[in-house]
Amino acid sequence: MIAPDDVTTQAAAAPLQVPLWVWGAFIVGVTLAIIADLKLVHRTAHEIAMREALRMVAFWVALGMLVGAGIWATLGADAGAQYLAGYLVEQSLSIDNVFVFALIFDRFKVSRESQPRVLFWGILGAVLMRGACIAGGLALLKLFTWTMYVFGAILLLTAVKMLRSGDDEPDVDPSRSRALRLMRRIIPISETYDGERFFTRQAGRLMATPLLAVLLIVEVSDLVFAVDSIPAVFGITQDAFLVFSSNIMAIIGLRALYFAVASLLGAFRFLKTGLAVLIAVIGVKLILQPMGYHAPPLVTLSVIAAILGGSIGLSLLFPGRAAEGAGAESKNEPTRD
Repeated sequence: MIAPDDVTTQAAAAPLQVPLWVWGAFIVGVTLAIIADLKLVHRTAHEIAMREALRMVAFWVALGMLVGAGIWATLGADAGAQYLAGYLVEQSLSIDNVFVFALIFDRFKVSRESQPRVLFWGILGAVLMRGACIAGGLALLKLFTWTMYVFGAILLLTAVKMLRSGDDEPDVDPSRSRALRLMRRIIPISETYDGERFFTRQAGRLMATPLLAVLLIVEVSDLVFAVDSIPAVFGITQDAFLVFSSNIMAIIGLRALYFAVASLLGAFRFLKTGLAVLIAVIGVKLILQPMGYHAPPLVTLSVIAAILGGSIGLSLLFPGRAAEGAGAESKNEPTRD
């Protein structure tokens, strides 16, 4: 952390003057990318193999970096660094989403061919929900400075919880979700799937399929994760455009991230610890901001990159037994493309 001074404090507090055309260009660009993903890349249901998933990840990451470069060029280096820091944090915290998505699909026996459809609509809904959450959070920060302490405390508690949980799987039972129980009261749910359909008719009666229930649980799970990830980005910047753009660019690539790394997460044994440290650092940063302590954007970006890179590097240098076993299993699996 850097001791407060007038120049740093004013720079951190001053909102960016983002032209409307920048907002419009970003929203139109994201919309076109989502439509292209649905209509051109995944027109038919199929199982996404590792090679295809890696190509998808490369596309979305390249698009995220392109947005960052555009922000750097049009809004300045500080804005570009804040965007990249927020993007890195959101991408890293998406790892927990991947764990939970894998658990949900396993518990509900969702076929590999149907998973892309669920994640597409789930992530599209998450984009809309996060936009609303970001707007609400920024409004609270603007009206009540003390909410920074609340958000900072949430992050610190999250970090402690992550450290205590270690490498255990998330303590989540999707079949006992309150949202699922509420859904059953509103609309009957069939016992069997009907391909990729969310609704079906049985004996002339309209019913939801289990796939719609899975979609609802995915949406609720992302809303829960947003309680942690959005305050984390607030700890980096409170500019509406930078928070929104970094959050959305990370979220729309989450489906590709799931298919690319779901089976490889065990190889990074120190990543969860690194994420906990990262969240704690951002929580402290958020708590200190109302007191006048601000870190320059490039320093924040460097610290985030160092923590993430260090945790991944340590995982590769000192792999655990589970990671070695997972690596051996993956070598024995047939490659499909």
